[in-house]
Amino acid sequence: MAPTSRPVDGRMPLLEHLLELRKRFVRIALGLVVGAVLGWMLYDPLLEALQAPLRAASESTGAQVTLNFTGLASALDIKVKAALFLAVFVTCPWWLYQVWAFVTPGLTSRERRFAFTFVGASVPLFVGGGLMAWLVLPHAVEILASFVPEGSSNFNNAQEYLSFVMRLILAFGLAFVSPVVLVVLNLAGILQGRTLLKAWRWAILIAFTFAAIMTPTPDALTMILVALPICVLYFAAVGVALLNDRRAERRFADAA
Repeated sequence: MAPTSRPVDGRMPLLEHLLELRKRFVRIALGLVVGAVLGWMLYDPLLEALQAPLRAASESTGAQVTLNFTGLASALDIKVKAALFLAVFVTCPWWLYQVWAFVTPGLTSRERRFAFTFVGASVPLFVGGGLMAWLVLPHAVEILASFVPEGSSNFNNAQEYLSFVMRLILAFGLAFVSPVVLVVLNLAGILQGRTLLKAWRWAILIAFTFAAIMTPTPDALTMILVALPICVLYFAAVGVALLNDRRAERRFADAA
């Protein structure tokens, strides 16, 4: 029996939807494997960069602040995790496109044209969020290390430290991509710009709460510097959504 063609409106049966999801997961996994190979080769400079904030904190506080490998296999485990961590960043254009490609079968042909725009905007924002977290990291380490009593040492579990850095960078990267997701939902007709504009107070509250949680430092300046770019990106997304709504209303009026 010949396979049935996909409906014109882009809707897919549940089984085909699940098969599409599996295909995208497999492609993302293969991309991460390739990226992990590169990450494995770049492990030494990455570890050197990760230890730089600890060394700077050690010099500024006078206390010994360093990494501690607690188990025989911990060094290998950390190298694998670091390689996968780098793979997420190296392959972000690939897996961001796969996420978008999974959504497009449910959209119209016009909406699928936004794929390259979505990836083109998401990649620099994701990387930019990660870079901001990287800039915040030395400041956070220095402040936290300043609480070490004089004459004491601060031996940081290498796995916990790496997990802390990964969570920080990935959280910032995803937070910077979230406005693009809002624009995509608006282009798909799921979310209106007026709705986003009415929720601006909640958006600011969420941005500052996120900054307060993800910047483990007691100073308010770091929290503000982290929250402000997220707020700016949110209002930029609101502006794009409102412009798109106006164009859609004009097209509807002309058609009527």
